[in-house]
Amino acid sequence: MGKNYFTEEQVAELNLNSNVQKVSTKAITYTEAFRQWFYQEYQGGKMPSIIFQEAGFDTNVLGKQRIQNFSKRTKNMAQR
Repeated sequence: MGKNYFTEEQVAELNLNSNVQKVSTKAITYTEAFRQWFYQEYQGGKMPSIIFQEAGFDTNVLGKQRIQNFSKRTKNMAQR
């Protein structure tokens, strides 16, 4: 299975989201404020995909794997 790269149109759309620090065709970096908010919502029992949708992201563009990986990384960072 190959990598899920963003198209140029998707990069432009993601750049419009205030929760995005930077984005390229290969990767996306979220703001620290979004990471903290995500973790609070996640601890409150919300599903990661719902949190991303509420933050204005198209979860189909991000993909299930990116959302799951972000959730794991955020959880691990908070436990440190």
